[in-house]
Amino acid sequence: MEDNSTNSIWRYNIVSRVLHWILAVLLITLITLGLYMVSIEKIPGSGWYFNLHKSLGLVAAALILMRILWRLAHKPAPLPKSIVMWQVNISRLVHFSLYVCMVLMPLTGYIGASYSKNGITFFGLSLPQWANANHDIAEQFFEIHEIIAWILIALIIFHVLAAFQHLYFKKDGVFRRMWF
Repeated sequence: MEDNSTNSIWRYNIVSRVLHWILAVLLITLITLGLYMVSIEKIPGSGWYFNLHKSLGLVAAALILMRILWRLAHKPAPLPKSIVMWQVNISRLVHFSLYVCMVLMPLTGYIGASYSKNGITFFGLSLPQWANANHDIAEQFFEIHEIIAWILIALIIFHVLAAFQHLYFKKDGVFRRMWF
């Protein structure tokens, strides 16, 4: 049964929706690529995957910054009144946690890569090295990067399951707010 309140009809603007879906695809790609590249780390030619991961990570960082700035300037309407308060609070917590992870992921990856001997390249262009290579510091940041990745995976799964619950079971219009 569709909720007929005005909130169920309200949708995110096109910029919010485009940024959401581009980042969704990009983050899943980065996580998948990251898991794959560490599994082949010692194989010759694996550096290409690491450089691609770094390049896409920098693109993601820029889009995440754009998304945060856009979100700060464009507040979404409240959720439909049919959603109970504990679900609203969990939704807020999950979204806040997603944003925190989306900021920390590229930041820790960038710092770790900056301390690595290979540095950072952006689609083949070497970026200026601002830190001296230090394997121990690089590995500490990469460990944090990996932990955040697993937290992000869990949050994404929870987010997708909640979206599907709204789409298929509750049918309350919440999913349509972010769909095209």
